[in-house]
Amino acid sequence: MAEEMFESAEVITLTDEDGVETDFEVVASLEINGELYYALMPVENNENGECVILKLEKDENGEDILSTIDDDDEYERVADAFEDVFFSEIDYD
Repeated sequence: MAEEMFESAEVITLTDEDGVETDFEVVASLEINGELYYALMPVENNENGECVILKLEKDENGEDILSTIDDDDEYERVADAFEDVFFSEIDYD
């Protein structure tokens, strides 16, 4: 259900811990080892074209939330998987 919610939206608004809202374009989603991750690109002020990778989790109320990946090894593994997806979609011809 949450996967459909995020994938059906091209742009989602996230609120950080300071209450600041930012719009993100959903670039891709991947399921890795039973966990769901999203690559998001800020809609504004993103001159570098960099993505943010977030993990779908449940909060204390059982609601779906996107959170940062605190474990460096997990982040590297997920970032590499997204990189593989992005580069496999590029047609070099």
